[in-house]
Amino acid sequence: MATTAQRVRQHREGMRRAGLRPVQIWVPDTRKPGFAEECRRQSLLLAHDPLEKETLDWLEQVGDRDGWK
Repeated sequence: MATTAQRVRQHREGMRRAGLRPVQIWVPDTRKPGFAEECRRQSLLLAHDPLEKETLDWLEQVGDRDGWK
């Protein structure tokens, strides 16, 4: 049986043969204390922004949601 490192290497080689490459993406840690509060703080900053409704309306018009449930 192959080691974990060997299986990972084989999987990555297969993905590269398929024309794919790995990409690392860093995202906010939603489990971090204070995350929800910071989201709320930022949302409240936009609550009365005059451009917010215009932006949301535009997103509604250009969004492609075909096939989404």
